[in-house]
Amino acid sequence: HVKDLGFEGKPDNFLYHWAQQNGAIVITYDEDFADARMYPLGAHHGVIRLRVWPTTIENTQQAIARMLKQIPESNLPHSLIIIDNYKIRVRKV
Repeated sequence: HVKDLGFEGKPDNFLYHWAQQNGAIVITYDEDFADARMYPLGAHHGVIRLRVWPTTIENTQQAIARMLKQIPESNLPHSLIIIDNYKIRVRKV
């Protein structure tokens, strides 16, 4: 979590570059990370965009658990995955 890393309040670009340098997949509510013009597919280690509402811990955990059950781990790297309350979309390179 950005708070745990001491990155609270840092701009998206900083978080994105940190994730790339550390081989991390970004999990976020921020719609900017789903913009392929700013963060092209294949240029990152992966982005998981959460579109669950309300944004409670329970809904977030359920959405991620659903994704982990439905999407093979091999589909995570370099992909954009968008999870809403009803479906999961995977955009791969």
